[in-house]
Amino acid sequence: MVNPLAGEVRVSIDGVSHVAKLTLGALAELEAELNEGSLVDLVERFEAGRYRGRDVLALLVAGLRGGGWRGVEADLLSADIAGGPVGAARVAAELLARAFTPAQ
Repeated sequence: MVNPLAGEVRVSIDGVSHVAKLTLGALAELEAELNEGSLVDLVERFEAGRYRGRDVLALLVAGLRGGGWRGVEADLLSADIAGGPVGAARVAAELLARAFTPAQ
């Protein structure tokens, strides 16, 4: 079970449910992985619908690691993510939104 107030998002990979969360460490890893601009630039790309597949993949990996997953990016390249590319992009956008929205 996920806790949206804690920034958690559920993602199903190869039929297995995982909790993803952008912790401070995951955000730092994400920023280093993207190696261009800031996290604000990434948020702006998502808001404008100009995100790339690379953005989605990096967000998923960072969020999964923040949730305790010990895999690597290569594990996701051939994985079946629920909802396909659109589902993956939805999870990535939710991760960003929940990471930067204060809990009520």
